[in-house]
Amino acid sequence: MTMSEEKNSGCRGKEEESEDESEILEESPCGRWQKRKEQVSQGNVPGIETASLAMDTEEGVEVVWNEVQFSDKKVFKSHEDRMREMFESLMHVDHPNIVKFHKYWLDTRESRARVIFITEYMSSGSLKQFLKKTKKNHKTMNVKAWKRWCTQILSALSYLHSCHPPIVHGNLTCDTIFIQHNGLIKIGSVWHRLFVNVFPEAIYGNVQHHRDDETNQHYFAPEYGLAEDVCSIDIFAFGICTLEMAVLEIQANGDTVVSKEAITNAAQSLEDPLIKEFTQSCVRMDAKKRPTAHDLLFHRVLFEVHSLKLLAAHCFINYQYQLHDNCLEEKTRTFDPSGVMAEIKHGDRPGVEIKYSNVSPLELDKFLEDVKNGIYPLMNFQRGLTMPRTLSIFQERMETVKTPSPEPQEMETRKVVQMHCNLEFTEEGTRSHLSLLLKMDDKLQRQLNCDVLPTDSSKDLASELVHFAFISEEDGEKLAGFLEDALCKHWARPPLEESSLA
Repeated sequence: MTMSEEKNSGCRGKEEESEDESEILEESPCGRWQKRKEQVSQGNVPGIETASLAMDTEEGVEVVWNEVQFSDKKVFKSHEDRMREMFESLMHVDHPNIVKFHKYWLDTRESRARVIFITEYMSSGSLKQFLKKTKKNHKTMNVKAWKRWCTQILSALSYLHSCHPPIVHGNLTCDTIFIQHNGLIKIGSVWHRLFVNVFPEAIYGNVQHHRDDETNQHYFAPEYGLAEDVCSIDIFAFGICTLEMAVLEIQANGDTVVSKEAITNAAQSLEDPLIKEFTQSCVRMDAKKRPTAHDLLFHRVLFEVHSLKLLAAHCFINYQYQLHDNCLEEKTRTFDPSGVMAEIKHGDRPGVEIKYSNVSPLELDKFLEDVKNGIYPLMNFQRGLTMPRTLSIFQERMETVKTPSPEPQEMETRKVVQMHCNLEFTEEGTRSHLSLLLKMDDKLQRQLNCDVLPTDSSKDLASELVHFAFISEEDGEKLAGFLEDALCKHWARPPLEESSLA
């Protein structure tokens, strides 16, 4: 065989291997999610038998298909209601710095019962992998990047801990924190506590091994596993993560266990006294003396007065649904580049003029996209983010309705970023035809049409759209306000006048 033939044979082998990995092994009951052969690693989550790459056929994106096997069908049945409650709660966890939980269903068709759930696929890898690559290239950690990562992780922890009741992560390590190519940080494995603390004895295999996993033992607080999990264990783990982020790797000197001495040496190597104080406050032995995630956001090393640019960007993103496509591009195009946008005057010296030419539209677009993705959160102003009381099932049980369907009711998880509506009077004049166009955050559009009466309430219309999963529950109030303005303007105009203008 010639070299050319060997090369072609190698290419064919790779193509066949790729085709094998993309082979569809299984579909969800609704047909939306398709499991592939290719296995993925999305953090160390005890109890999960397999994590495979899958395709979301509706959105056209890759996701992760997770499976948890149960050893006994009878035991599975006894936990079924509790599992549904907890998974329903996890589906309402919505934060830009937390890996998205898309869907779940229970399967008892085979000899062994199992739970399957679909999560967001983090293609860029874990923070641990990124730190290893950085160290391998003989680079040091950039302080600005360290601060930005800390803020994003704390933003997610503050959200979880301020739910009612608080959600404790319980498995925060550099392996369960993921970084995207644009610098966006997301924490995964939020469902870890569900399997380990609630019904570990029912899961096939031994899920208790994570507490004996020596490679990650240094992330666990001294009180971990001795009593009920509390938020302070996440703060301890976060402190170890921040230390690892700052020094790139905590040296274990060839041992499998990272010793207390290694952690102390890593902390002493920090040159910035504020970063050193910050990390040490998180890993205090006394859990009661550790700060909260919200308090840490106000620590001197992280806290800063947000710029007017960032505040304006958040306002723009929050009300973007009221603006039409390419609004920013059209607006910036009308500006005179030599025009003065702002001026800073000084009494004792010449002022400073800021012109429109100083701002690049491309840089502004990227900045707005980063803000929208959650890279620059405004957590310094947000407190008390809670989940609805009916979904707070970690401390109380709920009554669930049994349905013959293998899946729970569909819910819309995408956010509406733009809304447009058109109202026209019908020929009879007693009602109007409403056309509603919604642009979702995945850039797909949803068009809805219905007839409305003057007595119809905008809140009722929005609630109906939430009920039938046309919009997410979070967008219900926003859409109700939008429809209220449109309906008030419309019904204030007599039908005869509208007809004559048509």
